[in-house]
Amino acid sequence: MSAISRRSSHHAEPGAGRGGFGRSLRAEWTKFRTVRGWVVALTAAALVTVLLGLLSASSGHASCGAGPVEVACPPPLVGPGGEAVDDKFYFVHRPLVGDGGITVRLTSMTGQIRKPDVTPGRRNVVPGLVPWAKAGVMIKESTRQGSAYAAVMMTGEHGVRMQHDFTHDVAGRAGGVSRQSPRWLRLTRSGDTLTGYESVDGTDWTRIGTATLAGLPQTVQIGLFATSPGDLTVTQGDLGGSVAAARFTEATGEFDQVKLEGSTSGAWRDDDIGVTVGPDGVEHHPGRAGQSGGTFSVTGVGDIAPTIEGPTAERPLSGALTGLILVIVVAVMFVTAEYRHGLIRVTLLAGPRRGRTLAAKALALGLVTFAAALPAGAITFTVGGRILRGNGNAVLPVSLFTQVRIVVGMAALFALAAVLALALGALLRRSVAAVVTAIAVIVVPHVLATTSVLPDSAAQWLLRLTPAAGFATQQSVPQYAHVLGHYAPIAGFYPLPPWAGLAVLAGYTALALGLAVLRLRRRDA
Repeated sequence: MSAISRRSSHHAEPGAGRGGFGRSLRAEWTKFRTVRGWVVALTAAALVTVLLGLLSASSGHASCGAGPVEVACPPPLVGPGGEAVDDKFYFVHRPLVGDGGITVRLTSMTGQIRKPDVTPGRRNVVPGLVPWAKAGVMIKESTRQGSAYAAVMMTGEHGVRMQHDFTHDVAGRAGGVSRQSPRWLRLTRSGDTLTGYESVDGTDWTRIGTATLAGLPQTVQIGLFATSPGDLTVTQGDLGGSVAAARFTEATGEFDQVKLEGSTSGAWRDDDIGVTVGPDGVEHHPGRAGQSGGTFSVTGVGDIAPTIEGPTAERPLSGALTGLILVIVVAVMFVTAEYRHGLIRVTLLAGPRRGRTLAAKALALGLVTFAAALPAGAITFTVGGRILRGNGNAVLPVSLFTQVRIVVGMAALFALAAVLALALGALLRRSVAAVVTAIAVIVVPHVLATTSVLPDSAAQWLLRLTPAAGFATQQSVPQYAHVLGHYAPIAGFYPLPPWAGLAVLAGYTALALGLAVLRLRRRDA
């Protein structure tokens, strides 16, 4: 007699299983652990997730050139909040001691954009500004890249903004005035509090917002800046997926009526913050500045914002798909084996409340799957990340909270997918049909959306409307409204926030369980 037959015969005793949900839960857990094949398969799912994840991390090597020598890529530049950031701009500045401020009139903002060459070998540079080109005033802790700052600026297409510490962005209040029109900008400091203002005439001022930069030193740098991120072009690949490329751009701000308040000293100093130098010692895309009387012209290249480019922390979790398929198989067998062996009547007689019986089976399976997936995810994420960094990859840093959310979220994804597969097994009552259906609604949409098969729009809808939305829990780098990026599934970005995606999967799971309970109640097994 099989293990499942022995357990079911035992629970056929009169009155067994009628002592409440807790007894039903213990019975289902006992049933699961006494079938060696299920335990082995679930353990294999965890091991496969770990081994494939570590193998993927081990195969990812990176190096950066330093002339003829290849070296490990430097770690990403980190801002005050611990996020990976870009901090490249041209800065015309003076030291400010204590409180003070700067007021300027931005008379114009222009730029250049490198477009695809029409004639081979001939650079195609056209006038224009990208949406997040920036020119304005700034107070920065120091000229060190990644240091704290606040800035008030005009942008290419998003009007006046106040931004600070890379991740914070507030829209101006006045609005309605194009970037070609003169715009007055003001930024003041009072202790650790910086306040931004804008005006259309230099008389009536509108406060944009404030920023608190804790620990700001007594002496900071105050002045004018300009920068411009690359022009992002997204094209459709041959197989339907998209390909993104960024090209050179620059922005120039023309300023006059520059007024400083507070204790400033010395002459204006020009710094091309973050400019890169090639192996031949020549600066790559340098900025520039000019001054004539009280008029300043500042041209910059780069960006002051979070960076979303680079290997992400969740990359080692790529083996989770294979592990998830094994979990789906186990989940389906957990319920269809009783139909196949003709034992479902015994189970239901032991617990006549069929909804309770199925709920106990689902909870037992969900808990044991979560318990197996949690350490597997933690080991894969932690060890895989160390392997990636050891292989020279500049992995984008994430907070401890995000790391925990990714690991716990993956375990929750496995658990919910297992319960959904269980419910499909109870509905279809055929192992092969249920396994194929579960894989088709959970795994296949994710594969189609994250490979070069579908257009971005179709991929995003798949990850909004199918149970595969739950994979959003793996995303570590958020989408930033003030950063132009290739926010597509193929690039590792999901259309829903992590917990919203998990909620979609949970909704499908609850629906499938409800339908399975209805079928059990309407028809004897």
